[in-house]
Amino acid sequence: MKHGDFTELAKFYGNRPGYSKVVLECLKNHVFNTVGEGKVADIGAGTGKLTENLLEIGLRGFAVEPNEAMRVEAAKHAWGEKFIWSEGYAETTGLEDNCANWALMGSSFHWADSKLAVKEFHRILVPGGFFTAIWNPRDIESSELHQKIEEAVYSEMPTMKRVSSGKAISTEEMKEKLLSGGYFKDILFVEAPHVEIMTKERYMNTWKSVNDIQVQAGEEGFQRILEKIEKIISEFDEIEVPYRSRSWTVQNCKR
Repeated sequence: MKHGDFTELAKFYGNRPGYSKVVLECLKNHVFNTVGEGKVADIGAGTGKLTENLLEIGLRGFAVEPNEAMRVEAAKHAWGEKFIWSEGYAETTGLEDNCANWALMGSSFHWADSKLAVKEFHRILVPGGFFTAIWNPRDIESSELHQKIEEAVYSEMPTMKRVSSGKAISTEEMKEKLLSGGYFKDILFVEAPHVEIMTKERYMNTWKSVNDIQVQAGEEGFQRILEKIEKIISEFDEIEVPYRSRSWTVQNCKR
């Protein structure tokens, strides 16, 4: 398995949580009150976790995903005509100029070439449109259980480096990536906690969907990590998993 290759993980991806509706509703109001209502573009849409949330809050538009296995999983959902799925990348979406009022990347912007991606978002967005990069890291510090699980993971991999869970990203870092090309302005940070209740099977499948840990641990090491987590949660019927959706939004400078 390689960094950024989700082909073997697509079957587990649907077990992941959605994003905070508080954050998404807040951003929706900000975007549409500023630039007017219009279509959205979910870039790096995976199997459609963020797309589902956007649909739930009344939005429609485009979902772009480079990985075929992820798109196959996404196709199992009934999107109707509300979201049109296509193959594409953050750097080359394949979408038309000025086709969306709001573009988003959910837990995927760290895989993109940020300089090329922001130029592409500038192109597909209407003048004054918005781009949001959002992540959904576990709120580990709020739960003794999840602190214990995190310690178990690092006991197997003490030198592990996450590609990005969104937890450690700073606004200064995002300013550098989103504003330096002159395509966007006025960075806005919004975050909110939320909780997902999972069966043990679903919770373990969320771990099986994680790319960067599997790559660094290797097959045997990752299996040991899974066994440690299963032992920790064995006494629970359900797992309460705290998350914190963290988002950075910028406005298109196009006139």
